[in-house]
Amino acid sequence: MTVTDELEIDALLSRYCRAVDSKDWASYRALFTEDARVDYSAAGLVVGTVADAVGHLGRHQQSISVGMHYVTNIESSFQADSAHTVAMWFNAVHLPGTDGISFFAGRWHDDLVRTPAGWRISRLTLEVAS
Repeated sequence: MTVTDELEIDALLSRYCRAVDSKDWASYRALFTEDARVDYSAAGLVVGTVADAVGHLGRHQQSISVGMHYVTNIESSFQADSAHTVAMWFNAVHLPGTDGISFFAGRWHDDLVRTPAGWRISRLTLEVAS
């Protein structure tokens, strides 16, 4: 583990936030390994492959006019070319049929692998704070 690894992982998670909020599904796909799995079940959303997530989130996000994810308190443990990362997230979002902004928070639990293109997510599990 180096400081460079930690900075690259921080940047990866920031790019994740930007990709979801801007609905840039090509950039979202590029953050993951080819065989990655996602689990958004804590929010009542999809569990499956990245392609499953893109299809579901693409439909789900169409009606959301404002979404602003923030990521903080990123902690990673490393073993060779893999890492497990836990990061806190906060999302300010304008949901359809509501007045004003709603707020959600929780943690991401990510398994990461170092690839020739840099760190990528191999498994993402969402935790929502109650």
